[in-house]
Amino acid sequence: MIDINSKKSGLEKGFQYLKEVMIARLSSDFRQENFVIPVMNVEDDSTPLTFFINHNKLNTVDTILLLLSLVPNIMPGFLNEILTEFMPNGGEFPEFGGTKGKHYRGIIPTGETALYILGGKNIEERKELTKFMLYESKLLKSNIVEIEKVPYGDPVMSGKLILTEEFVHFFLTRKQLKPQLSQDFPASLITTDLEWDDLVLQEKTLNDVKEIENWLAYKEVLMNDWGMSSKIKPGYRVLFCGLPGTGKTLTAGLLGKHTGKDVYRVDLSMVVSKYIGETEKNLSKLFDKSINKDWILFFDEADSIFGKRTSVRDAHDKYANQEVSYLLQRIEVHPGLIILASNFKNNIDTAFTRRFNNIIEFETPNYEERLVLWKKNLPNKIELEESIAIEELAKKFNITGANIVNVIQYACLKTIANKENKILRQYILEGIKREYTKEGKTTNISI
Repeated sequence: MIDINSKKSGLEKGFQYLKEVMIARLSSDFRQENFVIPVMNVEDDSTPLTFFINHNKLNTVDTILLLLSLVPNIMPGFLNEILTEFMPNGGEFPEFGGTKGKHYRGIIPTGETALYILGGKNIEERKELTKFMLYESKLLKSNIVEIEKVPYGDPVMSGKLILTEEFVHFFLTRKQLKPQLSQDFPASLITTDLEWDDLVLQEKTLNDVKEIENWLAYKEVLMNDWGMSSKIKPGYRVLFCGLPGTGKTLTAGLLGKHTGKDVYRVDLSMVVSKYIGETEKNLSKLFDKSINKDWILFFDEADSIFGKRTSVRDAHDKYANQEVSYLLQRIEVHPGLIILASNFKNNIDTAFTRRFNNIIEFETPNYEERLVLWKKNLPNKIELEESIAIEELAKKFNITGANIVNVIQYACLKTIANKENKILRQYILEGIKREYTKEGKTTNISI
């Protein structure tokens, strides 16, 4: 048993424990000693590793899997040194498993390594361990540790034990690493400095958004305490529909901010591929990484991938429809919150709309809402020209909240650049005219 009162760090204690287990197994084979697996005492959970083991109530098998997947990231010679004690002259020992990396000179543990350390050469024990690792392991089910996919024909357990990058970073630095936008993870974290008071929506829309907050706050009670997991599909699916600039992205960001969950906006340009099967593969990477992470996935401008299916005229149509069907399957079983945003509700395939828990309309702001938006976003530290009537601006120009923010930014920058001590009416009107022009609209604004 490891001495928890020693001054060793959590990693040192963990690796010492792994060494003891390995020595016990190798001693049973090379020295005919009885194999007795040591017990790791993790009552001191002040370090990331011991806290994680305690918090997740990992059993011995998962603890060994975790340590084996972590050790190459910090001690490349660890496995070699232990093996050398028992095989000083070198030689082959295929039962131990392990493999080499492209640039890594030590032994990288594989599934076979875990089978040997825990089950030795006992066929029944190895069979039960394989079953556990493939179907019951908390680490593998939550994708914290994975067994590398191997070429067709190779044994499944010959794949490397891989600890996800975020947890490598967490165990080594005590800090959580947020996944970065890449081909393997086509999504980026969105955050906001704004608060709910800054979001101006109609009352019905706000009430619908509150329903999402309720699900995020009480889903565990509903599914577990009330026993509804067998009756209700996992996850929550919402469609935000409304013109650009009406608050869809900001709402998603605020939901994450006030429920303590990361919001990832999916970059559909990196997901959709002209090559057959690639779109499904890209989506699979995204969903696989997101499962059990308690993230909010936000598909902006979702029409491009969640749009209506077409009649099959050629092979391209056939595979495009397959992509939509694949999405339906993944979305229905995803346990987290998925938000799809579209400019128009009718653009989304009805097969999706039937599966949404809620469809929330983000309407263009009316006069009262535009008035609030002008007042909230105009700066407090600079005066307005006397001829500017905010009520008139709100009544006369039917624009969105995003348009209003753009107008104010333009007017403020013009004021600073021209060293004015007031925001001029001319600058406001110029900004409004620019917004109309950007959207291809005409207006009779006299500046």
